[in-house]
Amino acid sequence: MGANSTDIVRLVLRESLVIILAGTAIGIATSLGTGRVLRHLVPSVQSSQASVLAVILPAMLAVALFASYIPARRAAKVDPMVALRYE
Repeated sequence: MGANSTDIVRLVLRESLVIILAGTAIGIATSLGTGRVLRHLVPSVQSSQASVLAVILPAMLAVALFASYIPARRAAKVDPMVALRYE
């Protein structure tokens, strides 16, 4: 109650960004560990993970933020009294 639509969108995006960054950190750590194991199991595999991560990471972050922007925009349009009655 009392928040304007910009504040709601900003709040949802900020909370989503925390989850996105935590998942990204876990994914990078897992990727680096798996890459080392894979290099030991299959010696012919060339590992260029740094370049792949540098290209894919910004794209994934942008897609994830856009995916969280859509529900944030929808939540900003909801009338607060309707949302409270629903709960």
